[in-house]
Amino acid sequence: MKVLLRKIESFAGPRYAPWLFLIVAFLAYGLLFWRHGFYWDDLPMTWIRYELGREAMAKYFSTARPVWAVLYQVTTTFLPPAPMAWQIFSILWRWLGVVLLLQLARELWRDRDKMAALAGLLFLLYPGFNLQYASFLTAHFWIVVCFFFASFLLMLRAMNSPSRYWLFTSLAMILSALNVWMLEYFYSLELVRVAVIFYALRQNARGEKIFQTALRALRHWLPYLLVFLANILYRVFVFTNVAYQNVFFAELRADPLQAILGLIKNIAADLWLASAQAFGTIFMFPNVALDGPLTTLMYLTVVIIVGALAFVFFKNANTQTQKQSAYWAIGIGLTAMLLGGGPYWLATLDISLSFPASRFTMSFMFGACLLIAGLVELIPTKFRVAFIAALAALSAGRQVMIGDSFLRDWQAQKNLFWQMRWRAPALQPDTLVLMNEHLAYYADNSISAGLNWIYDPNANADDINYVIFYPGNRLNGSLTSLEPNTPIRYSYIAGDFNGNTSDALAFYYDPPYCLRLLDSDLDTNNRFISDLSLMRQASALSNPQRILRETAAPMPSFYGSEPPHGWCYYFQKAELARQFGEWDEVNRLADTAFKLDEHFNNPVELFVFIEGYAHAGKWDDAIQLSKEARQVSKSYVDPLLCKLWKRIETQTTSSEERTEALNEIYELTGCD
Repeated sequence: MKVLLRKIESFAGPRYAPWLFLIVAFLAYGLLFWRHGFYWDDLPMTWIRYELGREAMAKYFSTARPVWAVLYQVTTTFLPPAPMAWQIFSILWRWLGVVLLLQLARELWRDRDKMAALAGLLFLLYPGFNLQYASFLTAHFWIVVCFFFASFLLMLRAMNSPSRYWLFTSLAMILSALNVWMLEYFYSLELVRVAVIFYALRQNARGEKIFQTALRALRHWLPYLLVFLANILYRVFVFTNVAYQNVFFAELRADPLQAILGLIKNIAADLWLASAQAFGTIFMFPNVALDGPLTTLMYLTVVIIVGALAFVFFKNANTQTQKQSAYWAIGIGLTAMLLGGGPYWLATLDISLSFPASRFTMSFMFGACLLIAGLVELIPTKFRVAFIAALAALSAGRQVMIGDSFLRDWQAQKNLFWQMRWRAPALQPDTLVLMNEHLAYYADNSISAGLNWIYDPNANADDINYVIFYPGNRLNGSLTSLEPNTPIRYSYIAGDFNGNTSDALAFYYDPPYCLRLLDSDLDTNNRFISDLSLMRQASALSNPQRILRETAAPMPSFYGSEPPHGWCYYFQKAELARQFGEWDEVNRLADTAFKLDEHFNNPVELFVFIEGYAHAGKWDDAIQLSKEARQVSKSYVDPLLCKLWKRIETQTTSSEERTEALNEIYELTGCD
């Protein structure tokens, strides 16, 4: 037992901190890494790179971050379009960034190893950033973060190694240039370097006046300042990022006082958001009824393990509080936060903890984690370790819950495309797909990439064949109107889509309801469709003739194997058969579907089988299904049944049985 206790206590040694970080990283982000997929910008970026090619990838970045594109060209050379590989890759780069931050903090606070480790642990688990699972994108974020921290670390090594000063300084300048040239997120944060230099010099400046230390700091900073100024000139005269424009100075010229007051208000609000509010989200706990017992169990397991690891690691921390170190950490942290927000305040961008705007909190992470580590250092020693353990545990738990929400959205997206492929095995080129916004972690341009990947596996950048629009977001923009014969042109930057609203399909997706290709006869007044989605209006444009019966191309491998054939499979196949007038097939599918343990979710899902029974002369079965549909909501279903049976009346042969069935349904529904 004593040997075991000594082993456990030795785990708290400084050399074990990187391994603590690695274990915690996989507990927080990697427990289900093989089940995650491509999210948000991952989908269009991977589709463009792996399907359209290197030149298309370079073109995609040409309007925003051309230097960053080079990094993508390198990484995609050896990593495949497999989400699992990118999940691991992103976690490892995040871990490496934390290790570099740990080494940097140790260089600055050599007698406060545990404070440095806490800053790294908080950076690893920072709950204000919720995009980790968009791994293709975040992996490249973390690589730039590593450039940033490695540059600072090499700078400090240069200051402590006069014989190798210019070797280390040159390497640090290169990494600094890569940081500011590639990405805007850490652009103005580069200016915190002079504060770090000053503090490093001040620790050894015995008896030296502050002014003299400041002059020495400026001399050490000068090479990096030249790199920073060169980048400003590059951005002013060579390349301007069209995505982020400097709006603040225009507002300043128009109304100086209002602009300055607005800036101060935004700075105060964003500093609070990136620190207190961000860590306040760790108190959002799972709900067993909504999140399920397995997710709740995983959350509790991670919280307990991470809490125990943090407690063991920090329990032997130096119990003597060094206020000077804490105050410097707080000061440098606040300075870093003030500088980190520069790009967003100048561009007047809203910083948020919501997806996807939480990506902007990356600029504040370094400062916020130093700030909180310094504040924790001031907590009385008898409470400090318990507070650290609770903070780390709940932060890790929060990331588990975020991961679960991403995973659910990935499953929903896979379900969407499998159902779409069952309903539409192939599509005519230049088809516009109109759909409601349901997925949380995908914009319409995100899943447009998935649509093209599935239906046009041999795509080229010269002619993009498909696009998905959410009318609620796109109307009066890229989607100029919901009127027929309206030309549509949409740029993927790497290539262009050219289509027409008359060549559109309108799908409605609201799980657990099955995906539905909307029917222009029925759905213009379908109250099961959200009015805000504008999909009732869009249903009038739905043109099933865009769907072909050709053999479907293989699904991209990352969508996994075909799901088991349940209710929605037979519904989609019946809808496809109905479209081509294959009523015997509709009835065969009905016989199979109604033997399943599953059941319809939306009464409109019964309509295809009602119509199939009617065309087969099974009038009693058609009436029975109609009555079953009405049980959900007579006020919603009756107007739709009325339209359906009028179509049946016009498309079926007259008979006494048909007349009796029509009379019964019209009387039930009050159909005029």
